[in-house]
Amino acid sequence: MKAHIDAKVVPVFSTRIARTEDELRAAQHLRYDVFVSELGGDGPLVDHDARLETDRFDPHADHILLLDETRAADDQVIGTYRVMTAPMAAAAGRFYCAEEYDLSPFLQSGKQLLELGRSCLHPDYRGGSAMLHLWAGLADYVAANRNEVLFGVASFHGTDAAALAAPLSLLHHHHLAREGLRVRAVGPTALSMDMIDADALDRVAAVRQMPALIKAYLRLGATVGEGAFVDHAFNTVDICIILESDAINALQK
Repeated sequence: MKAHIDAKVVPVFSTRIARTEDELRAAQHLRYDVFVSELGGDGPLVDHDARLETDRFDPHADHILLLDETRAADDQVIGTYRVMTAPMAAAAGRFYCAEEYDLSPFLQSGKQLLELGRSCLHPDYRGGSAMLHLWAGLADYVAANRNEVLFGVASFHGTDAAALAAPLSLLHHHHLAREGLRVRAVGPTALSMDMIDADALDRVAAVRQMPALIKAYLRLGATVGEGAFVDHAFNTVDICIILESDAINALQK
């Protein structure tokens, strides 16, 4: 990580789509700091020497950048989202999370789809307004492309699903997507989130175990797919977050 922010300096936020190779590399460097150095992830295209977290989907996607313009010119990217429309996914061969979830309900819905991924913030900007600014940039993108369903995997750190029984069960019992858009986890590491009976669940404790981003999505009105997926390479347990019209409208406010 580079130098911490000066608490006396008020950030000046802006968002834009990455326009140059250098801007894409800045996003990939931030992703390396968060997903690899901080959270212990890895992957076949991760460049440890250059400290870049990359994969084969990056060239086909748009990358929304959140910048703090008070920082040095080469160090302004402090947040990012990778977004993929259906045509982008077709060019890449599939959506990223098709490896973890059967996306047939999405693909058969006739809706304008947008996959969200690789969302992260520099640690110095967490817990403040930075995420709202990044969401504003995402909302502008969604409005411009008239997307109707947003989806993507969100992650719990670590691969011990049993330790996450409470939050996963809470998601299963109270936040499942409607049947028409209820994608299901697939593959050898897919697992049921129905681990604790609803009447035996400590909901307060379960919410405490949820990452801030997942809780924020739920506050918007997001729902989740059925089942979770253990991603050993990325050192996570993944769920599929789904945002429809009400949640998208909340995102745009």
